[in-house]
Amino acid sequence: MNITYKDTHDFTPKQLEELFLSVEWSSGHYPEKLAIAMKNFETVYTAWDDDKLIGLICALDDGIMTAYIHYMLVRPEYQGKGIGKTLMEKCKEKYKDYLRIVLVSYNEEAGFYESCGFKREEKSSPMFITTLWT
Repeated sequence: MNITYKDTHDFTPKQLEELFLSVEWSSGHYPEKLAIAMKNFETVYTAWDDDKLIGLICALDDGIMTAYIHYMLVRPEYQGKGIGKTLMEKCKEKYKDYLRIVLVSYNEEAGFYESCGFKREEKSSPMFITTLWT
């Protein structure tokens, strides 16, 4: 296992499809849209095992105050090896001077994000209009 990290916006739809479906995210059923979306994110950091995409984090920001982490995923067979934390640290470092870094977490993964320094907000709730099922 030779893990490397990259700051890149270029992926094949197949690479994204395989990564997203590995964690059972319905977004993986739209690989062409994902490839376009990745080009539009301000920030994308990735983890690779040789030429295999094994992890990804991406964020949008307003340029000075607030960043929104949208996707953060690591293939299940690579989880628990510090890859997700490394990706998160890269993103947090980029936005260290921002006043707020925001993400929406599934309840099952909230513990991971808390271990990365995020706190649950008691006064607000995430809200969506979506056709995705995960």
